[in-house]
Amino acid sequence: MTSDSLSRAHGFDPEKLAMVGPALQEFVDCGELAGIVTLTSRGGEIVQSEAIGWSDIETHTPMRPDTLFRIASMSKPITSAAALMLMEEGKIALEDPISRWVPELANLKVLVDPAGPLQDTVPANREITIEDLLTHRSGIAYAPFSEGPLQQAYDDALGDPGMNRKTPDEWLAALGTLPLAFQPGERFHYGHSTDVLGFLIGRIEGILLRQVLQERIFTPLGMVETDFWLPKEKRRRLASLYRYEEQTGGLVKVETEMYDEPPGYTPGGGGLISTAEDYHRFARMLLNGGTFEGQRLLQPETVALMQTNRLTDEQRHIPFAGMPLWQKSGFGLGLSVAEDLVDNPYAIGAQGSVTWPGIFGTWWQADPVHDLVMIYLIQHQVPVSANSGSTIATGRGAAGRRALPVYQRGIYAALEDGSGFEPQEPIT
Repeated sequence: MTSDSLSRAHGFDPEKLAMVGPALQEFVDCGELAGIVTLTSRGGEIVQSEAIGWSDIETHTPMRPDTLFRIASMSKPITSAAALMLMEEGKIALEDPISRWVPELANLKVLVDPAGPLQDTVPANREITIEDLLTHRSGIAYAPFSEGPLQQAYDDALGDPGMNRKTPDEWLAALGTLPLAFQPGERFHYGHSTDVLGFLIGRIEGILLRQVLQERIFTPLGMVETDFWLPKEKRRRLASLYRYEEQTGGLVKVETEMYDEPPGYTPGGGGLISTAEDYHRFARMLLNGGTFEGQRLLQPETVALMQTNRLTDEQRHIPFAGMPLWQKSGFGLGLSVAEDLVDNPYAIGAQGSVTWPGIFGTWWQADPVHDLVMIYLIQHQVPVSANSGSTIATGRGAAGRRALPVYQRGIYAALEDGSGFEPQEPIT
C-alpha cells in the first residue's frame, strides 16, 4: 500500500497531510528551530512521519526518524504507569502515606507563605500520599516554579534536576530538609513529585527505577531506545539542545553533561531519552486501554483512572505557570486530560485526549475519539519561572513553540472526519 493510499485508508486527505512537513520546514529555514521530528498514527498505523532540519547545526547532522531526544517531563506518564502497575498488584494504594517507604519525607514542615522565609513554617496537616505524588498535590516544588528563598534552597540542596551525582538515598535525604510549598493535597503545584514516586518504586522493588522501567515497560513494549543513560556509541544520534539568544536573534547550542556509565540518580519526572517511535508504543498502549501488540501492561479500568480528572473545582481555578490550564484540562494520575480545546496550548482535536509535554518542547497526544497518536519532538530550551507558561507555549523566548500548533492543526485539517481545522500559517 502506498503512503497516499495508506493515509486515505485511515481517513486522511493525502494532499493536506503532505502540507505539514513544508509548513514545519519554514521554522527551520528562518532559524527559529534546529530541527523537528514528528510521528502521527491512526489505528496503530503510522500515517505521517517527518524528520526536518538538523539534530546538530554545527556538524550539519540531519534529523532522522530515529534521532534521540531528551523527553524531559514526558517521562512522568511512564513513571506514573509503573506506579499503577504496583497498585494493581496490591503493593501500594493511592491513599498510602509515602513515609512508609520514604521516611525522609515524614513529619515535614510547610511554609506559611510559599515565597516567604524558610524558617516561617507550620507542621504538615497530614502525610503525603501516593495520590498526592501522582497528581502533583504533595506540596513538593521545583526550583524554577518556586518563588522567594525556597527557589535557592532547592538549588542548593538538590542541584540540577536532570543530571545529578547524588544517589537516590542522598537526594531524598536532601529533599527532606526542605519545607513544603503547600500543605499536602491543597493544590496542584508542579515539582519533584514524580521523581520521588520513581525512587519510591525502586525501594519497593529493591532495584533502581531504571531496571523497573526496563523490565515492566520498555522491554514488553519494545522500547529499545528509551533509557536514562546514553552509551557513547549512541550519542551521535542525540539531538543537540539549543536556545534562542535575543542579542543575536539566533540559536545557540546549550552544552549538556553526559554520564559515562549508568547513573544511580534516575529522575522519573524528567530524565528519560527516547525516540518518536519508542514513545509512540507507550502512547498506543494507553490508547488501547493498557495493551500493545498482545502485551497487557495495565488493566482498562486503571488506564481510565489515569485519564479521569482528580483536581477539585477550587484547585482548577489556580493557574499553572500563569496559565488557566486547569480550567481547560483536568489532571488525572500522571496525565492531563483535555476538556476545553479553545486556546488550550497543550491539547487539540477532541475532548478526552491525554498528554503531558516536556520542557524542551517535546509534546504528544493520544486522542481516543479519533484513535490518533501525535508526537512532536524538538530540543529547544526556554526560560522557566513560576509564571512563564504563556512564554513557554508561544513567546519570543520560546519561538520554536510556535511550530507546534502548525503541526497540530495541520494533522487535524487533513483528517477527513476531524474537527474541520484549517492549517495554521507559520508566524514569520
